[in-house]
Amino acid sequence: MVDETGLPIRLALSAGQASDKAAGLDLIGTLGGVRHVVADRGYDARALIERIEALGAAAHIPAQRDRKVQRTVARDIYRQRNLVERFFSRIKHFRRCATRFDKLARNFLATFAIAATRLWLRNYESTT
Repeated sequence: MVDETGLPIRLALSAGQASDKAAGLDLIGTLGGVRHVVADRGYDARALIERIEALGAAAHIPAQRDRKVQRTVARDIYRQRNLVERFFSRIKHFRRCATRFDKLARNFLATFAIAATRLWLRNYESTT
């Protein structure tokens, strides 16, 4: 999960065969102070949308194509979803994350957290 500037605020690993919908509920958790949550079609689950609305935020998640009732999504807000894609692109610059040298999940998550920390530090370092 990234914030409005594209910096990571929550990291979680899930099994490769697990659905994004199941991981989304754990990732949202008790997120507070958020007005908008933007995600792609893979997170289109009624339980996830209800959890987001219970937190007082608006869910900008398009409905999957096979749904009878299609939700509309504000285009200008939905375009911000690319911040997550750009985050993954920046993470892949860290070779150890891109090639997944670490075979244990805890080690891989730790490596990912170090890379995310470096992104935060790079964003706040002094340029003078």
